[in-house]
Amino acid sequence: MKNLTRRRLAGGALGAAATVAAPAVARAQTRRWRMVTSWPKRLPGPGMSAERIAERIAAMSGGRLQITVHAAGEVVPAFEVLDAVGGGVVEMGHTAAFYWQGKQPAAAFYTTVPFGLTPAEHVAWVEAGGGQALWDELYAPFGVKPFMGGNTGVCMGGWFRTTLKGLADLRGLKVRSLGLGGEVYRRLGATPQTTAPGEILTSLQSGVLDGAEFVGPGTDIALGLYRVAPHYYGPGFNKPNGTGECLVSLAAWTSLDPDLKAIVAHACATEATFALSEMERLNAEALAALIERHKVKLETFPDEIVAAARGQAVDILAEVAGRNPLAKKVHDSYTAFRDRVAGWSRVSIRAVLEARGA
Repeated sequence: MKNLTRRRLAGGALGAAATVAAPAVARAQTRRWRMVTSWPKRLPGPGMSAERIAERIAAMSGGRLQITVHAAGEVVPAFEVLDAVGGGVVEMGHTAAFYWQGKQPAAAFYTTVPFGLTPAEHVAWVEAGGGQALWDELYAPFGVKPFMGGNTGVCMGGWFRTTLKGLADLRGLKVRSLGLGGEVYRRLGATPQTTAPGEILTSLQSGVLDGAEFVGPGTDIALGLYRVAPHYYGPGFNKPNGTGECLVSLAAWTSLDPDLKAIVAHACATEATFALSEMERLNAEALAALIERHKVKLETFPDEIVAAARGQAVDILAEVAGRNPLAKKVHDSYTAFRDRVAGWSRVSIRAVLEARGA
């Protein structure tokens, strides 16, 4: 009887030890990553995309991969996300590809290019037209794995302090505009500025900027740009799409088990779809608020400006293609896909919008 009691006590002790040890094992298996972003904290649109990606990864992994999201400036400045991820300072980043066109000219194609693919067309190119493989090849030298991680949709042309009646009114203006759209503005006579998102309003207020493009109404309203630049111009020929990118350090990526890789990829893909849906709603609501409540003047670029911009965009894209062989591969893939889908877009989306009268 005493032996049986001792065995039961021993078994109970082992069971208790196992119970205590289990959380310790779970804690040991948990990976904790940091994600740096180019956005102000929880900025509607891209800032929230970063947060949701982190939340989805934690939920789908059962807590095995937990990611802390940092706003621009908390760990690194807005325009140093690529270097931070590739250099191993952090494991992930959320940003926009056209910030890196100075490092790799073709990077801009993965956010947007002037007069380029619309959001749905862009997704089709990346996911089904060979764009992702080229993106991986483009970013491998930087030590990162790229994913689409959000989309702010069709963007606006920009906020301006004064009315634009023609090309002459653009000349000499200091305009916050990034990517290849910024180069279009430069060739039209303006001076593009690479102002971080969180600094746009104060730069407009102080006169450092005369105009600024950021995204669309749903995000722009949160920055308060309408307070000092009441003229809101479209169409957004400079940014017809707004893909946000999620970057993962290649070293961190290769260390993941296959199921965690699938979870990260799925979280990014889900956000790319959800964010576009969310921004369609936010843009519609914010545009109404800007016009009705804040008395913003919604204006259309003069035909002279649009025509001149289109001509400049053709030259700019050709120059990007000539910068290096990989840039040419990306350019050729992108433009061939745009030409292929143009016919369908004309008889589908454009025709439907014209038929419904809006």
